[in-house]
Amino acid sequence: QVQLAESVGGSVQAGGSLRLSCAASGYRYSRYCKGWFLQAPGKEREEVAVIFGGGSTYYADFVKGRFTISQDNANDTMYLQMNSLKPEDTAMYYCAAEGSGTCIFDNEYNYWGQGTQVTVSS
Repeated sequence: QVQLAESVGGSVQAGGSLRLSCAASGYRYSRYCKGWFLQAPGKEREEVAVIFGGGSTYYADFVKGRFTISQDNANDTMYLQMNSLKPEDTAMYYCAAEGSGTCIFDNEYNYWGQGTQVTVSS
C-alpha cells in the first residue's frame, strides 16, 4: 500500500521558516514528477513546487525565491523548505507523487499525502 507521510507543519510568525518533509512507503520515488500543493480555506488546491523526473524544478510565482523543493532519493523523501513566510502562505500543504503531463495540476498525480497545516501569523 502506497503512503506518503508528511511531517507536522506548524505555526510561525511572518518572516519565519519551516521545512516540510514527505516520506514515501510502499513506493519508490521514480522519474515521475512529484511536488507540493496547498489549499487555503475556501479556495482550490494549487501547486507550490514541482520536481520533474529529470530533476528540474518549477515554482509558483508567489513562492519563487522563498521556497525550495528537494528530494532524497536514497530515503524516498521529499522536502519543502519555506523561508520568509507570509500570512498568505497559511494553508493546508499536501505532497503528491507519480505525476505526469504538465505536473502542475492536482489531477495529474496518483498519490497524495494526508496534508499538514501551516499557519503564519502577522
